[in-house]
Amino acid sequence: MLWLMRFSGFFSAAMLLILLSPSLQSFHPAEAIRSSHLDPYLPRFSFRKAAAFRNADKCPSNRTGTSVCDPSFVHVAITLDVDYLRGSIAAVHSILQHSQCPENVFFHFLVSDSDLESLVKSTFPQLNFKVYYFDPAIVRNLISTSVRQALEQPLNYARNYLADLLEPCVRRIIYLDSDLVVVDDIAKLWSISLGSRTIGAPEYCHANFSKYFTAGFWSDARLSATFAGRRPCYFNTGVMVMDLVRWRRKGFTKRIEKWMEIQKSDRIYELGSLPPFLLVFAGHVAPIEHRWNQHGLGGDNVKGSCRDLHAGPVSLLHWSGSGKPWLRLDSKRPCPLDALWAPYDLYGHTH
Repeated sequence: MLWLMRFSGFFSAAMLLILLSPSLQSFHPAEAIRSSHLDPYLPRFSFRKAAAFRNADKCPSNRTGTSVCDPSFVHVAITLDVDYLRGSIAAVHSILQHSQCPENVFFHFLVSDSDLESLVKSTFPQLNFKVYYFDPAIVRNLISTSVRQALEQPLNYARNYLADLLEPCVRRIIYLDSDLVVVDDIAKLWSISLGSRTIGAPEYCHANFSKYFTAGFWSDARLSATFAGRRPCYFNTGVMVMDLVRWRRKGFTKRIEKWMEIQKSDRIYELGSLPPFLLVFAGHVAPIEHRWNQHGLGGDNVKGSCRDLHAGPVSLLHWSGSGKPWLRLDSKRPCPLDALWAPYDLYGHTH
């Protein structure tokens, strides 16, 4: 098991790279669910086949083979988008390398534009996974302009519909963005108690919460009253543990959609898919240790400047913000911490 020790301030990325460099294991074949052809747009992508992984001896055995309803599975949802595909593949790779029971992780991939199943299967031949189509038309008329065009893509909103897209037997899901790597056992995040809450995430109560909404929102008592009786804190929706049973029962998808409709008419926020989650859940989130979302490594949403880690231990590194490690590495202008993403990159140019 690999760990990062507590640290603060700026440090040598090379030293952390040694600490986080993954050790390869292997595991028995596990047949992927469904198969299909690749979109003609995708030949420019070529990924090396990942090394095989094997469960540790103490791992529970799968009771139903590769069935999505197997109770031994840890369920993880990630989007597959052509522009972020390299990041998604690296995220999956990192989870497998640091999991003691990689055969017990089931991935739910959300797609909109391209059929990427064959690519995933060729890269991870033994992976337990299923691909779900998310129709952009569901949210196209609900999406407002944002500070960054990438935040306006319909697939960013697929997380709002996981309770509808996934099988009813999937009672809990870990949702992860495509621009991160996990450097700890994902089962630890899976096992965190949500208590009576529907979602769990690291909260950042020192952040200026008011900046996520417009002055018009705060001056309208009808709207701002939604936070009455709550102590709302900022949380990043790129790493969440979600109780889908409670979500379905309480109809949270409709509540999020209602705020998106208000946004279209009243312009109450500027930042993509995050504010509706804050409006519905802020102040009602099960707190998770900050180690599970060391976010902001992509820099701010305009300049994408380099960032350092927050003080403390690290279980997940998240390049939220405009700068992505694969783009900076390819441009030969990386930030120091981008070297920590590189070991999980399986991308290779087609010749």
